[in-house]
Amino acid sequence: MAYMNTTTANTTSVFARIGGVFEALATRYKQHRLYRETFDGLSALSNRELADLGLSRSELRRVAWESSRG
Repeated sequence: MAYMNTTTANTTSVFARIGGVFEALATRYKQHRLYRETFDGLSALSNRELADLGLSRSELRRVAWESSRG
């Protein structure tokens, strides 16, 4: 019985990998910045204003996390 086995090497250059690392870092930084902006903005609201939005203080981290991760 005859068979054929083909393999391809998935090689990426060192520069492409380094670029990918910097891209990932930039994305994480942008997400963190959006998280902080959202959290700080919601934290500045009064309890009544948060209640008008249907939120409580205990939910602020979750809401900020979800908004930053899209």
